[in-house]
Amino acid sequence: MLDFVIFWDWASFAVRWLHIITAMAWIGSSFYFVALDLGLKQRPGLPKGAYGEEWQVHGGGFYNIQKYLVAPEALPEHLVWFKWESYMTWVSGFFLLALVYYGSADLVMVDRNVLDVSGTTAIAISLASIGVGWVIYDLLCKSKLGDSPTLLMLLLYGMLVAMSWGYTQLFTGRAAFLHLGAFTATIMTANVFFIIIPNQKIVVADLKAGRTPDPKYGKIAKLRSTHNNYLTLPVVFLMLSNHYPLAFGTQFNWVIASLIFIIGVLIRHFFNTGHAGKNPPYWTWLLAGILFIIIIWLSTVPRVLTGEPKMSMQAERLVADVHFEKVRDTVLGRCSMCHANEPSYEGIYFAPKGVKLENDAEIAEHAEQIYINAGRSHAMPPGNVTQITPEERALLVAWYESAR
Repeated sequence: MLDFVIFWDWASFAVRWLHIITAMAWIGSSFYFVALDLGLKQRPGLPKGAYGEEWQVHGGGFYNIQKYLVAPEALPEHLVWFKWESYMTWVSGFFLLALVYYGSADLVMVDRNVLDVSGTTAIAISLASIGVGWVIYDLLCKSKLGDSPTLLMLLLYGMLVAMSWGYTQLFTGRAAFLHLGAFTATIMTANVFFIIIPNQKIVVADLKAGRTPDPKYGKIAKLRSTHNNYLTLPVVFLMLSNHYPLAFGTQFNWVIASLIFIIGVLIRHFFNTGHAGKNPPYWTWLLAGILFIIIIWLSTVPRVLTGEPKMSMQAERLVADVHFEKVRDTVLGRCSMCHANEPSYEGIYFAPKGVKLENDAEIAEHAEQIYINAGRSHAMPPGNVTQITPEERALLVAWYESAR
């Protein structure tokens, strides 16, 4: 059993590494082509059908790149298709989702205080939501809304906000953010697999058959590519968020996720504008910074906004001075069954991240982690499996803050 646990842990690490490698390749090529497309310049003497060109220097050499809006008159023998980066990012991401979340769904996905379901049901909800998301998005794009890109983008944002809230009503905070990222990334990869690449293949087939390609296929692919461009940075944030409990484990986590999508769009707008040869809108960074400050505030928002009484400073000092024994009892009763030399919780064989909380010294040593993970956020215990109460969380907050 121990060997299997070690293998499972290393398998998760290996798939995570593969996921990062493929994501870097996909994001890198995507960002490069967006920048290239926006930087194209027109000049007299371009080949027939060429829209523009750009000169670039890299690695000691010069590159002259030309773009055809539809296709060149004669198709070259060899074409490089940028698709496997996207496909493998999704495949490796799904395997990682299965290994880390589906493999321990009862522990890391289900919060019975949010939705009391079995791990199997949680997995079914996960799969259905990810698939249905693409179907709804695709139908919106294929409707008449496809002729109104701005309105379509606003509706897409509305759908993402709804899913941000919806996932927090189904799963633990950590799993909710991860699923929101998977939901969005699935739309992006499906755009490549079902729309962009097939449309390009239609154009290639027409050229080989001697037909004039219909420019509508390029227009459709361009719309989906633009969506992918603006969704990339929020997905990266959501995938990284599982390491930061203050993002996913707080009362207003779905609002935080919603604001992250806006920040991602602002940052991409800055770079896209600059790549197009225009003056970069530096105000986007200021607005993004303001929104991020709001996110920081939302992660530890005053309890008065949630309807819970805020503890006074005097009360905090009293808790810290008089009730440390209660803090210790809370940690030992709610945390130490996993965070121990020999964990007693079923399925846990090593103290998570090596954090042990079995005595006063260890509790004091990890006070900040206890404060962030179990006090200020609800990241720990996962899914609140040990049923820590709001009063106990408030006690942990008071103990740490009064001792600083």
